[in-house]
Amino acid sequence: MKRSGLLAASIVTLALFSLHQDVGAASSNSTETYKQLNLFGEVFERVRAEYVDDVSDDSLVESAINGMLTSLDPHSNYLNTKNFNDMKVQTRGEFGGLGIEVSMENGLVKVVSPIDDTPAARAGLKPGDLITHLDGDPVQGMTLPEAVEKMRGPINSEIKLTIRREGREPFDVKLTRATIKIQSVRSHLEGDNIAYIRITTFNEQTDVGLNNAMKNLKQQAGGKLLGVVLDLRNDPGGLLDQAVAVADAFLEKGEIVSTRGRRSEDAQRYNARPGDIAAGLPVAVLINGGSASASEIVAGALQDHHRAILLGTRSFGKGSVQTIIPLPGHGAMRLTTARYYTPSGRSIQAKGIDPDIVVEAAKIEKPPEKGEAKVATASDLKRDDSGDGGPEQGSVDPSIIGTPADYQLTRAVDMLRGIALFNGRVVN
Repeated sequence: MKRSGLLAASIVTLALFSLHQDVGAASSNSTETYKQLNLFGEVFERVRAEYVDDVSDDSLVESAINGMLTSLDPHSNYLNTKNFNDMKVQTRGEFGGLGIEVSMENGLVKVVSPIDDTPAARAGLKPGDLITHLDGDPVQGMTLPEAVEKMRGPINSEIKLTIRREGREPFDVKLTRATIKIQSVRSHLEGDNIAYIRITTFNEQTDVGLNNAMKNLKQQAGGKLLGVVLDLRNDPGGLLDQAVAVADAFLEKGEIVSTRGRRSEDAQRYNARPGDIAAGLPVAVLINGGSASASEIVAGALQDHHRAILLGTRSFGKGSVQTIIPLPGHGAMRLTTARYYTPSGRSIQAKGIDPDIVVEAAKIEKPPEKGEAKVATASDLKRDDSGDGGPEQGSVDPSIIGTPADYQLTRAVDMLRGIALFNGRVVN
């Protein structure tokens, strides 16, 4: 037998051994699976021996593994050693690239959310944008890790993205790669008595940043805060434990989120501990189509416990749990192992979180010097009368988030001042 045949046989033998350990008595299923694994071995041997270009065994096996995982859902995939190390750096809050959170949809790279103050945000990329080409090369046929790898590169180097956006012709955007340092929590006072806290991603420093922000804002307000705006718009998510910590910070008790997997015994529940950093002040949470995963956990928990009023538009709807499983010497695999459920039992997956008050994205503009004053509206935005929503629905220009031109924020602040007035607090 050729060396390729020996290698293919070895791969199949190892797979069969693992299968035997897992399936045990399910002999009829095992027999059929043995045939399928033998088919894999035969294809592997033919490709290795007869493909027009020489392809390494490692590349073939890695591609086969990745193909198996990515066929399950858009969020499962294989991470080689380099990508695994990059992922660990990213969760620590610093990485190199364009500053864009992406997923895969119908073979194209889909923008979940640009990260504030990054090349992607400054170039005007929006949630729901589809990236069709990278430096002229079609994305179709690439895996998500391959596309992400191509978007990364040396600092100050350029890359051209071809974007398809609803309502306009495809267009090109040139971006200059940069070191992305994520300050996940930003804050300021609205007026002198409304705390505004924006969380851009959930990394290892988010809970510390939230507590520091709240402490500083209380001091700046001289103990006269009337309410808190928690802005989760365009936040693509991140670490589960940080989502739990952020929700816990505003809750005194009760369930925050539960995860349910294939086996009932693997279900987990995360509960709040006593202590509310807002001391019972009214809370408004801003969400939109770019709010995903960990953002939706926080929003869903605060909504179900009636601790906050949600404003904005429907969130993204990524409610699946990915477990990173290290493969010694071979990177890791990212596998969807469970789904998130809010305290009331709602599944987030593919449904998202609906706000209590729908406030479409709009930009507040000063009235022209002559003629009638121009009022901020959302009439130019794409509306989905079916109610299905989506990341592009209600997307907001990252450059105006948290500024005086931010219509959704203005509505949230007005609401909190109204609640304070109704409750008898003094509004300056």
